[in-house]
Amino acid sequence: MEGAGGYGKDSADAMAVRRKGNEVYEERMDLPDNSKMALSVVVNVEEGSEMTIARGDRGMEPVDELGVFVKSKMRNYSNESNYLYGIKAGAPRIVKLLKRYDMMASWTVAALSLENHPEIAEAIVELGHEPVSHGWRWVHQFKMDEDQEREFIRKAVTSIEKSCGVRPYGWLSRYLLTDNTRRLLSEEGFSYHMDDYSGDVPFWDRETVPGKPMCIVPYELDNNDMKMWTDPALTPHQWLDYAKANFDQVYREGEEGNPKMMSLGLHLRIIGRPGRIWALEEFFKHVRAHEGVWVTTRKAIADHFMAENPA
Repeated sequence: MEGAGGYGKDSADAMAVRRKGNEVYEERMDLPDNSKMALSVVVNVEEGSEMTIARGDRGMEPVDELGVFVKSKMRNYSNESNYLYGIKAGAPRIVKLLKRYDMMASWTVAALSLENHPEIAEAIVELGHEPVSHGWRWVHQFKMDEDQEREFIRKAVTSIEKSCGVRPYGWLSRYLLTDNTRRLLSEEGFSYHMDDYSGDVPFWDRETVPGKPMCIVPYELDNNDMKMWTDPALTPHQWLDYAKANFDQVYREGEEGNPKMMSLGLHLRIIGRPGRIWALEEFFKHVRAHEGVWVTTRKAIADHFMAENPA
């Protein structure tokens, strides 16, 4: 873990690998009601806060379904409209399925997205789901100095609380963060951090802020629907097969006595397309065909872990 955001000394905890002598023990976590696994559905809301010179950025948003990016001070109106699709057409489809299959979700929201599209905040509140901070805007933090990043975090908290009526307790950066991020989150009252991909169970970071451990709830990239945008991209059928295989393996390990969690990352503009949304419904059907699956928010998972494993 050294070099991964500077959060290094707790690497044994971070990987959640318990060793005794030369033996390696499988990671696990106890779950409520003897559940076999936890499922965390994560709905990313970035639309309306992506990069554009219209918001004072130096150039266009580089994440584009066609991979089109010109390093020039110009607007990419086509890609901006592709992001808007997620709000206008994608979000209603996703919300409909979350309701139909009674799927609790954590919504990683860029605060400005909710300000620009308050109907998304209203949906989160109506569903009783959790807002997680995905930053003040969907931009990188790695170039920010400490004061800039602190203000970035504070603005996100204030804005999300105003939009949703509750502050966020979890944080997910736009992938690249700084050596200061986790300490600043602790100072600003966050209870858990998602910028980690080292395992399938939460763990304590006891090193970043001595005397004030932070719960880390790892995220996953491998079954994220962004895989249907990246090159080479998965087809919806391939993405569904992979997500179901991931679920089945984690479920099987839970049956063997080693429960873990699975994260499923979604984006309004990606999975919300007509040619892809069916794959999400098929995955939800697959989940609901199994007993003993705790479908819940990341905060609930973090809170349970912290209660069962006091720092």
